[in-house]
Amino acid sequence: MGMRKRRNKKPNIKKYVLMYKNVEVLITEYNHDSHTFKKINVIKNLDYTPISFLNNYLYRRDMRPFLNEWFKNRSIPFWRDGINLLMKKCRIMETEDLLFKNYACSLSEHYWLRPYNSQVKYEKINFFDNDFEDNKDYWFFNEEKKLKPNLKSPDNTLIGKQKKCWIIENGKRYLVKASFKDNILEPFNEVLAGEICKRLGISHATYTLDVINGKVVSKCPCFINQDTEFVSAAQILNIYYDADDLYNTYVRLLEEQEIAKAREKIENMLLIDYLLVNEDRHLNNFGIIRDANTLKWLDVAPIFDSGQSLNILNYDNKTIINEGKGRFFSSFLNFEKILDYIEDLNRFDLSKLKDIPKEFSHLLYKYQDLTGLSDEQIENKITLIKDRIKNVKKKQTKKGNK
Repeated sequence: MGMRKRRNKKPNIKKYVLMYKNVEVLITEYNHDSHTFKKINVIKNLDYTPISFLNNYLYRRDMRPFLNEWFKNRSIPFWRDGINLLMKKCRIMETEDLLFKNYACSLSEHYWLRPYNSQVKYEKINFFDNDFEDNKDYWFFNEEKKLKPNLKSPDNTLIGKQKKCWIIENGKRYLVKASFKDNILEPFNEVLAGEICKRLGISHATYTLDVINGKVVSKCPCFINQDTEFVSAAQILNIYYDADDLYNTYVRLLEEQEIAKAREKIENMLLIDYLLVNEDRHLNNFGIIRDANTLKWLDVAPIFDSGQSLNILNYDNKTIINEGKGRFFSSFLNFEKILDYIEDLNRFDLSKLKDIPKEFSHLLYKYQDLTGLSDEQIENKITLIKDRIKNVKKKQTKKGNK
């Protein structure tokens, strides 16, 4: 007898409806082997497609790459601290597989994937209205415990490299986030950013500190609800990446959507990043808030995700680096040049920050036994904050004398 021919494995392709709340946006086919959308059968409601998708559709481009890019960017990155252990415990091959464990629902916006023949409604499965078990004991666990995460969770759509998870306290949703590996300062930097914003009257996410299983973490209430959503600058600028001046292009787009004082609000972010020496203001951690019912752009999103500040990427952690470069839209610029984009630096009353160094010092010393930071390391961070405030004051004086 001859050898039997080996049959090719049939591709695992399933049909879905991309939904926005209960609005059918488009019908598509997804290849679970390649983790890509194989086909867009029909667009049912163009206005409700993701902004990056819509912009490219208007330019008559092949839409599958943009749908794939948008969807993949909603998944946990493979470099997430601790993700390999989660995938092993749950027998998950790729992080994209996690998106299908609960319809790809998020606590940042209202898109989800409904199986084609399903009649499930958004009210039954979204995480704004429906409670979920949190995974904090998994992500911030004592290593002796044999824990397994609950995959019916909005954590499946949490981007970023730090260990993080959503929890519910007294009916409110909070994001809990640790440092990435040994960068123990990140939760403290989040709190510091909020305190600076508060004193300067700048819209910001409010962070507090918590300790879970001996680990210091930051905790922030969700600033999105059933009626709003976050749209990143990356989505808004998707078709403009080659623009000569991405900064002014972004400001123009916000002004066209009638966002009040758009330029000033972006300048506010530039100032905060300068004061903190924030090296990680990428296009996915700032953007706008959109009305989830009318799709109207409401405002610039509050400042959030400022953890990688105060020389945290300097693994020596014993020296002060008062110069350097930060992310500025799609490029890297010297911090001094970024500050020059602020048209009226004198509108900021930095005298309101007088107590910030002292308060941050108290905070770092309070948790010193848990962080292991030396007195020298703490004092260097305080010196850096003082220097940054002083630098801005000098620039204010020079501009005021012109």
